[in-house]
Amino acid sequence: MLEKSTNVVWHEASLSKDARRKQNGHHSFVIWFTGLSGSGKSTVANAVATRLYENGVRNYVLDGDNIRHGLNKDLGFSEEDRKENIRRIGEVSKLFVDGGQVVLTAFISPFLLDRQVVRDLLKEDEFVEVFVKCPIEECEKRDPKGLYVKARQGIISDFTGISSPYEEPENPELVVETNLYSVEECVDQVIAYLKSRQFI
Repeated sequence: MLEKSTNVVWHEASLSKDARRKQNGHHSFVIWFTGLSGSGKSTVANAVATRLYENGVRNYVLDGDNIRHGLNKDLGFSEEDRKENIRRIGEVSKLFVDGGQVVLTAFISPFLLDRQVVRDLLKEDEFVEVFVKCPIEECEKRDPKGLYVKARQGIISDFTGISSPYEEPENPELVVETNLYSVEECVDQVIAYLKSRQFI
């Protein structure tokens, strides 16, 4: 169990979030991509990041697998570890937002409550939940990492959609269906939404 920090006092930064946003020339917020393994979260997130970059929007992608190579390499895939994984990512995402940047996260983040915890860390106009919707049958056909095969064989336990639940977003800001639309079309949907909110 992690020990709680004691004797700590918040230190106000010399530069405000608004000042950093003004310097960057755009709003800062989180685009939270959630969905099953193989649904296309990382692919769409990185494609959106490229489009934002081409339009002068400072951004960074936090990818589930990449984060588990460093920041969260001490975590497994139990329900408790999954919750801690998302909690940490939420806090890191908030730092990016405070720094005036757009952060795109690509995490299965299977539990409604955990995603709500992250949403609650931020202001109403700082969190955009994108449900990357794709039938599990299609995700299994894609199976880019061979994980579904291992899960079906019982080699991987606690695998979302097979032996662990995925709770679909109840009211996401946006739904992109990667089994029906191309990556570019999904990117267009995300960018159109951000423009409609005057985020970019």
